[in-house]
Amino acid sequence: MAKNGYKNQHKNGQWQLSAEAADLYERHVARYILGPWAPLLVDVAHVGVGDRVLDVACGTGVVARAAAERVGPAGRIVGVDLNPAMIAVARSLPTPVGAPIEWVERSALDLRLRDATMDVVLCQQGLQFFPDKAPAIREMRRVLARGGRLALSVWNGVGLYNGAVGDALTRFVGDAAALQFLASRQVPAKEELQRLAAEAGFSAVDVRVSRIDVHLPRLDKFALDHLSATPIAPLIATADPDAREKIGASVMKALQRYADLEGVTYPEETHVLTAKVL
Repeated sequence: MAKNGYKNQHKNGQWQLSAEAADLYERHVARYILGPWAPLLVDVAHVGVGDRVLDVACGTGVVARAAAERVGPAGRIVGVDLNPAMIAVARSLPTPVGAPIEWVERSALDLRLRDATMDVVLCQQGLQFFPDKAPAIREMRRVLARGGRLALSVWNGVGLYNGAVGDALTRFVGDAAALQFLASRQVPAKEELQRLAAEAGFSAVDVRVSRIDVHLPRLDKFALDHLSATPIAPLIATADPDAREKIGASVMKALQRYADLEGVTYPEETHVLTAKVL
């Protein structure tokens, strides 16, 4: 096992994190970076009372928990992720009021759910990590019942904050660390998203850019906390203390124009794909 609790391996296109790393992911990434987007994905999928919902690449479960509240006790929620540590953290978190959630360690390429048994499939910022995107989209289509809806998101570009972190890593750690950190922003373009969904048999395919303001705590600390919840954590942990300090200061300076009393609030964009099964 690598330092900082990371297993430095890449399985089926997804980084495998230890329990410690997954806990850090929930505290920093899920809470501040992904959490604000969860209601939007649930909204665009028109998740309603009694729906059966599958959250693919659920991570620590921020989208699944939002969906559970919407569907209520009569609904069903299944969260699937390849990473056992992510699933363990998801199971450990408080259960929301609403539907019970079934957490399953499983690949997006082999969901092992029966055909046409779900009403909604959600996937927040997971598609870019799948080594074979077309089979994953086909699996999502397979499990949806007639009238079912798909809603998935991938980032629209590197983004202000991630770009600032990437630049700081290049300067103070190295190009390889920056590229590894920015892997989550290497996403399919709009046209590829449309093609993948159409070829999988979806109808009414639509891809739009959504934008919200994201708030992060004071960046000289948060940037380092965030990096501790990524696969480059061992590199950051063993970096010169001066380099670590410079990373935080550099990111803070780059987003200085977005500073508020408690950190920064900056605009972020994502592509959101919606589609239906007719």
